[in-house]
Amino acid sequence: MSDPAAPPGPELAPVRMHVVRPDAPALGTIVENRICTASVKSAAYVRHVAIDVAGTPLEGAFRAGQSFGVIPPGTDAQGKPHKVRLYSLASPTSGEDGRGGIVATTVKRTIDEIPETGRLYVGVASNFLCDLRPGDKVPLSGPSGKRFVLPLDPGAHDYIFVATGTGIAPFRGMVTELLASGASSRILLIAGAAYASDLLYHADFQALAAKHPNFTYHTAVSRHPGPNGEAPAYVQNRLTQLADPARAILGGERGLVYLCGVAGMELGILRSLSDVLEPVALGRYLRVKPEAGPASTWDRRMIHKEIAPTRRFFMEVY
Repeated sequence: MSDPAAPPGPELAPVRMHVVRPDAPALGTIVENRICTASVKSAAYVRHVAIDVAGTPLEGAFRAGQSFGVIPPGTDAQGKPHKVRLYSLASPTSGEDGRGGIVATTVKRTIDEIPETGRLYVGVASNFLCDLRPGDKVPLSGPSGKRFVLPLDPGAHDYIFVATGTGIAPFRGMVTELLASGASSRILLIAGAAYASDLLYHADFQALAAKHPNFTYHTAVSRHPGPNGEAPAYVQNRLTQLADPARAILGGERGLVYLCGVAGMELGILRSLSDVLEPVALGRYLRVKPEAGPASTWDRRMIHKEIAPTRRFFMEVY
């Protein structure tokens, strides 16, 4: 079991919060809206949407890892204006333009069938964003989020980032920012998707890994061989397979873990960390109570109770 005396987390970079409220949104202007899957033939409709906020209170207001709000037009089934929806920033703190004037996010169209009725459900905000074109206006609020950000001294740490689907968005910003800073931090990114064609920003991460020896990029494709012929795997399987580099990053005092994606993925990652790390090292990231039992018996109901992430483990699931 892990050491019950969890170490303090790093001092986080300061953030600004709720500069613009949803009831008085700022108007951003779409400057880019493009497919960001590895293949245009992907069955997942995911787009990279960049928005110009220059001249509004949101310019320069964001930190990598934060979110902004989108207020879709129209009303809901009760005739009330649609509520704000939050989208993760996919940009570094300096924005897409290097000055904080253009922010971006990663949007998956929500199109599904309601089992009870057989009717098609179309996500209001996601389809609104995906349909916008350069020059169109979009009402925004934010920033939101003060925990899922990089440390104040990012070069003092090494990182493992694990993402599934659009959970890659904050890591696009964080990885870009870390590498642009010239920090020598070791950075390991594991990106998960159902099919190789669904991988997001795949070519961009490959290019960064080729340019920066301290950054390694791995994929976990669960329903088909990976882009380099790897056997199908989920992100937790890939983390276990990468036990040696994971221990090199997390075995010392510098390591941090960031996890973002669909709810449910976190349990597998926690189990993998238990398999990969020795008890003392595991205790830096998880406080595991004796009654938790073996990792193979853990379930999601135990998270934050019998198996509680420490302040060196950053988790955002949805």
